Amino acid sequence: MNGSGCAPGTAAVAVSSDNTAFTVTYSDYLAQVGPGAAPIEFRKNCQLNLVVHVPHGFTYAIAQADYRGFAHLAKGARGFQQAGYYIQGTSPTSRIGHNFSGPYSDNWQTTDRKEVHELVFAPCGEERSVNINTELRVYEGSSNADKNTSFMTMDSTDGSVNTKYHFAWKKCNA
Repeated sequence: MNGSGCAPGTAAVAVSSDNTAFTVTYSDYLAQVGPGAAPIEFRKNCQLNLVVHVPHGFTYAIAQADYRGFAHLAKGARGFQQAGYYIQGTSPTSRIGHNFSGPYSDNWQTTDRKEVHELVFAPCGEERSVNINTELRVYEGSSNADKNTSFMTMDSTDGSVNTKYHFAWKKCNA
């Protein structure tokens, strides 16, 4: 992991016991604008590079990703959550984004889902890393950032984010 949203010691990965999903937990993923916020704090990201050990005769793709957090956006401010996905050595990154508009002060949740025919599977018989680049952005818009703070986090009620990624597995042709 690397990025302004997942500094060392602020994120962890856990794999489900059935190997169909993994969860990334963040403790300090916050994008913000407003009084006291540095200009670079409007955007945070986290680049994940995961080595997936694939059972012989199988391959995988990322079929779905679930994100959640909290946003407080002043009237006129905007928020944006995005993720890009690619398997090492495959076609260009697929990006999916979600917009939020102020006024907004509540939990948020988004789901990125691919239809079966859209899935990009790792090549059979090769171990390839999967790369996921997540991002949060907060824009001042027409709000007054000298007086109003707007922010987005990836977090849950226990103070950490649980971002869940779902694998699609398939058998390779022998």
